Amino acid sequence: MKVAVLGGTGAFGSALAVRLGEAGVDVTIGSRDPDRAAARAAELGVTGATNTDAVAGVDLVVLSVDASAALSTAAELADAIGETSVLSVASQLRFENKAALPSDEPVSLAERAQHLLRGPVVAGLHSLAAKELAAGKAEGDALVCGDEDSAKAAAIELASHLVSGRVLDAGPLASARALEAMTAVIVNLNRRYGGRAGLQFVGL
Repeated sequence: MKVAVLGGTGAFGSALAVRLGEAGVDVTIGSRDPDRAAARAAELGVTGATNTDAVAGVDLVVLSVDASAALSTAAELADAIGETSVLSVASQLRFENKAALPSDEPVSLAERAQHLLRGPVVAGLHSLAAKELAAGKAEGDALVCGDEDSAKAAAIELASHLVSGRVLDAGPLASARALEAMTAVIVNLNRRYGGRAGLQFVGL
């Protein structure tokens, strides 16, 4: 599998790139700044390129930029991405009284990205933390959702390299509303208990 990680110079994207590279996945990290991409890629042991060059000829694009930049990045790269499948991993949160809350938007970030892109968008990995991935596979299960089966299968294959547990199909892309909101719950748990919470499902 050949994968482009947009936002690959950030904490989550970098950790993602390392884990995928170790699993034998052909990874290119993208950035608006080619020098920054090349320097970070050299540190991570993967390939670096501009965002536009990174998405060329790949099987899957991982949109791992900050939530605030996810939609603008998708719009900017829509032509370069073309029909390639995109995995959206960001969650748009808001904060009140030191607590993380889900976004007030009625639909998910991933669904809004789908309106900007021609290829299928899937969503997932919202329960994984950059610090945990940087240290190795994350404990627990991962969830992926989407409306297109082959795109979802590619995301599930990618996610299988990142967790110690299972990668589960959480249904249609509309389920991203719940997955993104779950990030707020995990953030609050980690703050209260000083841990790195994940998800594990039983009875399946």
